Amino acid sequence: MSDSSHILIIGGGAIGLLTALNLAPHVGSITILDRSEAGRESSWAGGGIVSPLYPWRYSAGVTALAHWSQDFYPQLADELFSRTGIDPEVNVTGLYWLDLDDEADALTWAQRLQRPLSAVNINSVYQKVPVLGAGYERAVYMADVANVRNPRLVKSLKAALRALPNVDIREHCAVTAFLRGGDRIVGVQTEQGDLLADQVVLTAGAWSGDLLKTLGIDLPVEPVKGQMILFKCADDFLPSMVLAKGRYAIPRRDGHILVGSTLEHEGFDKTPTVPALESLKASAIELLPALRDAEVVGHWAGLRPGSPDGIPFIGPVAGQEGLWLNCGHYRNGLVLAPASCQLFADLLLGRKPIIDPVPYAPAIRLA
Repeated sequence: MSDSSHILIIGGGAIGLLTALNLAPHVGSITILDRSEAGRESSWAGGGIVSPLYPWRYSAGVTALAHWSQDFYPQLADELFSRTGIDPEVNVTGLYWLDLDDEADALTWAQRLQRPLSAVNINSVYQKVPVLGAGYERAVYMADVANVRNPRLVKSLKAALRALPNVDIREHCAVTAFLRGGDRIVGVQTEQGDLLADQVVLTAGAWSGDLLKTLGIDLPVEPVKGQMILFKCADDFLPSMVLAKGRYAIPRRDGHILVGSTLEHEGFDKTPTVPALESLKASAIELLPALRDAEVVGHWAGLRPGSPDGIPFIGPVAGQEGLWLNCGHYRNGLVLAPASCQLFADLLLGRKPIIDPVPYAPAIRLA
């Protein structure tokens, strides 16, 4: 990779922005293109738990990325805060899973991988989380699980990149096709004209599959809608994240409580719906009954980049020289972002990769 290389990144979510931040010191210039406003799709809409919801249910590929990212997040947040003055608010609260059907699998997984997840007495949970709803019988707990305030993370990433002289973020600039020169991809066609580059990186989340179809490539990444609601409570209302029956509550430092989420296959429609709002409210009140009287200050939807087994595609595309993927993170884009983007930079720059890249390799998985 030449120090004068121009890298074009399609998609300005957390993955695209962090990919750019990792590459910027090592390449000539970077242009990030986003079809709307950078960072306002799934990166903005998600909950920001720095762990897969049920980490023991995932493959080794997801687990490897998750563990590396979890360990790295505090360092990333400190670096972004010092560079931009915008704190991504990585908040280490721990997470309680309540009445799990597969509790034994969770405990076996934790023992095998030496992760700090263990069964805890339900009475101690009620002592530590007195606002918890009645009737729960069992709990497992992981103390070091954090949540990141994802809108602030995106803002800090954008601010860090805008301070760099060799990075250009172009918003409201949709890519319509790839440009080919011989047997390689040499740029993209946009609504504002053609742009050339030495390498093109696709980090377009739920839209990645549709873009690759223009090359005749079937990438199994599709939009999966998720709706969330936000309550405003006292700063000390909820001391820890809690999860039951597939729904979770996440405390922010200022007392906002995020409750999510739905899983809906509705194409690219991200309209919030009344049935989802009522369902999320019911889950929230069952989990934390005091939320019945709390104000709902937000309700929104986002589109996750659904992929087989939630394993992202990271690396070069076979037969399309100059084209790279870092997409398809499904429910765990924010969780996996630091490791995914570090691994991607290692591959593009020809360095020794931080983890084994084979589970994510497009050349193998799209063959």
